[in-house]
Amino acid sequence: MSKVTDQQDLSTARSLQPEQSHNTHRAPRRGLSSKMRNLQMTKEDKLLVFGTPILILVVFGAWFIWRTTTTLTDVEMRQLAWSVVGRRTLEHLRIVVISAIIVLAVGLPLGIVLTRQRMKFLVPIVTGIGNAGQSAPVIGVIVLLAMWLGFGTPVAILSLSLYAFLPVLANTIAGLQGVDKDLIESARGMGMTPWQILWRIEIPLASSVILNGVRTALVLLVGVGAFATFIDAGGLGALIQSGIVLFRYRVLVSGAILVALLALFVDWIGRIVEIAVTPKGIS
Repeated sequence: MSKVTDQQDLSTARSLQPEQSHNTHRAPRRGLSSKMRNLQMTKEDKLLVFGTPILILVVFGAWFIWRTTTTLTDVEMRQLAWSVVGRRTLEHLRIVVISAIIVLAVGLPLGIVLTRQRMKFLVPIVTGIGNAGQSAPVIGVIVLLAMWLGFGTPVAILSLSLYAFLPVLANTIAGLQGVDKDLIESARGMGMTPWQILWRIEIPLASSVILNGVRTALVLLVGVGAFATFIDAGGLGALIQSGIVLFRYRVLVSGAILVALLALFVDWIGRIVEIAVTPKGIS
């Protein structure tokens, strides 16, 4: 009996040796630059990843030089003072960041829940409501909610969150539904729990599609965030509004340039994160 036990222990130890050796000699972690090289990117992707920061620096540099060398009127000087531009930018970023957190905190879990077997019948209903909501003009959504709930930053955040909710939800559902069913069945046959299948197979394989939706939502938030100024929520849209009301087109164009540059920067950051997080071989 003892010999049988010893043989079983020996075979168990031998079976564990490759795993222990694998854990001991771990492959070196790949940095962001390595992942970017290994990822199969099209020419368009490479142009956007490496060309966007150059474009941002060139345009912002040109605007900065114009701002510091051009003689402005008193009204333009007050609107384009560095302290005012900095404050408006921080207001814009605060609205975008808080709205993005709300969108991600609601959209990602809801998308996961709706792809579970018992909840799939709700997908057409929820996406239909989301499509109907996003088809409405954003300024109309903001103004209607402001008339109902009042003016200010909280209402602007709520409006933007509702408007940017659909891309995250739709891409989460599409990404998870696009995972090969044979892989899921194989994982079940190996004894993996539904939770393990979700985190180890479904989410990694759907990460590219999900992150694309997140990036779209972030860019959308930056763009439509300019409308927050119409309900006294501040942001870079205040420069655009002031330029329109005061007929100061240099102020208007400056506000539009800053919003566009911020949207490009957020889109670029989103692409970098997508490259860093997406598993190798998935595009």
